[in-house]
Amino acid sequence: MWGGEPTVPPAGPKLARVAGRISDEDIAIVRERSPIADVVGEHIQLRNAGGGNLKGLCPFHDEKSPSFNVTPARGYYYCFGCAEGGDVITFVRKIENLTFTEAVERLAQRGGIQLRYEQGGYVPGREQGERTRLIEAHRAAAEFYAERLATPDAAPGRRFLSERGFERVDAERFGVGHAPAEWEALSRHLMGRGFTAQELIRGGLAREGRRGPIDRFRGRLVWPIRDITGDVIGFGARKLLESDDGPKYLNTPESPIYHKSSVLYGVDLAKREIAKRSQAVIVEGYTDVMACHLAGVPTAVATCGTSFGEEHIKVLRRLLLDQAEFRGEVIFTFDGDSAGQKAALRAFQDEQKFVTQTFVAVQPDGLDPCDLRVKQGDAAVRDLVASREPLFAFAIRSVLSRYDLNTNEGRLGALDAVAPVVAAIKDPGLRKTYVVDLDRWLGFMDEGFVIRRIQQVIGKDRGPGQARAPRQEAVDPAVRLEVEVLKLAVQRPALLGPEFDALGAETFTLPEHVGLYAIIMAVGGTAMGGSGGREWVDRLLEQAGSASATGEQGADLRSMTTRFAVEALRADTAVEERYASAMLAKLHETAVGRALTQVKSRLQRLNPVEEQQEYKRLFGELVALEQQHRVLRERAAGA
Repeated sequence: MWGGEPTVPPAGPKLARVAGRISDEDIAIVRERSPIADVVGEHIQLRNAGGGNLKGLCPFHDEKSPSFNVTPARGYYYCFGCAEGGDVITFVRKIENLTFTEAVERLAQRGGIQLRYEQGGYVPGREQGERTRLIEAHRAAAEFYAERLATPDAAPGRRFLSERGFERVDAERFGVGHAPAEWEALSRHLMGRGFTAQELIRGGLAREGRRGPIDRFRGRLVWPIRDITGDVIGFGARKLLESDDGPKYLNTPESPIYHKSSVLYGVDLAKREIAKRSQAVIVEGYTDVMACHLAGVPTAVATCGTSFGEEHIKVLRRLLLDQAEFRGEVIFTFDGDSAGQKAALRAFQDEQKFVTQTFVAVQPDGLDPCDLRVKQGDAAVRDLVASREPLFAFAIRSVLSRYDLNTNEGRLGALDAVAPVVAAIKDPGLRKTYVVDLDRWLGFMDEGFVIRRIQQVIGKDRGPGQARAPRQEAVDPAVRLEVEVLKLAVQRPALLGPEFDALGAETFTLPEHVGLYAIIMAVGGTAMGGSGGREWVDRLLEQAGSASATGEQGADLRSMTTRFAVEALRADTAVEERYASAMLAKLHETAVGRALTQVKSRLQRLNPVEEQQEYKRLFGELVALEQQHRVLRERAAGA
């Protein structure tokens, strides 16, 4: 079962680039071969939003409903909640905190693209971005550890896995390896491949010794911890030797690429099933994740050396596309002992940060998923998850268990203690249901009394009310009209053509709309935009970038251009041509209407006797404007 050589891909030569600018041609190739929907989809779940757009929960800010939009046809994204937007390179830069060059290199590596640099090509031993170097070091370390699992020294590790029902093929699937008991085995190996001692220490693979770096993990079974895209960013290691006086589990420390508060072990393997099934199962250890996946629960993930917290919630919400429909499930597995109950109650404190439903799956005999699989088989693990209990019910019962419900004093104390739990339930109907259950469990048989008591307890605990959020002003219809026409100019310029170009900047009321109109005209107007698409948007953004060098407005114009390239039109594709004609006519009609108002105002201020010539001129202008206004109104109505 454990004999033979492990099937680990051979490590390639260590290459890096000469410091220099990546050629524009290669950058364009990287963009072309990096579909934005695929790249973004590695981090968040995207669903069809109509009009060729995709939508998901924004990875750059916390939100309850999805406002992050991706337009694959034009290769851009934009969040209407936080105004972040850009192309696929911008997304990778922001999501992984990379430089522009590092983001291009990362996408090139993903797409198997060999980059060329204006000052030279690839040569051994030159510097790369820190993140790229640390990722490469961890990948090489994972290969090193996996190879060592087949050595004689790793026999205790293989025995540990066998006793827990894992075979060699299972270890290979999850990349489990063995860290030799030597002081410098990994450090010597990696430094021999061109990595520096400082890089090993910085990445948490080694620590400073008297005569150089010494390995952080020695004589331990090792699990590679990967980020959501599959890159190894750290390790979790379990001790095997009695002589090891360290903790039972040792994890990679915080590093530029490893942040334990947002890392979930197994998320790279589980992310697609989590999105597909709208379910995530939270377990407590690496072997529990392995057991669940092998038993037919491929949505299992675990935290890495820390308790489940807010950053983990954000990761799962983006994968679940956690919305208000209460469609998905987050299932926590805890032991049935007091420690498990405390863990469940900690999870309950964060429950309100989920929109989806939360459950607890508790094995009565205290077995974790790994031990359960060994003793009772795969079906028992699946049954454990299927027997989940709503987290609210579990939390309420956990509080009640601390009181003697055979006495009036105990029942009243339990009611007061559980009141905040019931009050925290977001859904009014669900909250009412639990009030009924609570009344029955406590034996008062008086729902009204239970409700009043909960309200009294909550009223005592509640501090001064928070200021009411300011009411959002309705968008001016004229402004909304300008937005629609400018969206058409960015997305479907051919539908507007010369008529849009002839409008003039005075047609628009907001300074930023005037600025975008000027940008469109600076690149030749919509008559030069053709059918739109990525090339047209890129030209607009480049022009906006030139403006950004002269002031803050240019940066705002870039953001607005990206937004208008992504935001869906208010019409179906089948009627876009009629819609464009109607919007253009309405915008022109609105502008003419403003001019009419101004002319009428000036006429009222004139004396027709003393200023007869000016009065006649303005009156003629008024007649012409009224005729034009009428024609535009009829056209807009009939389009």
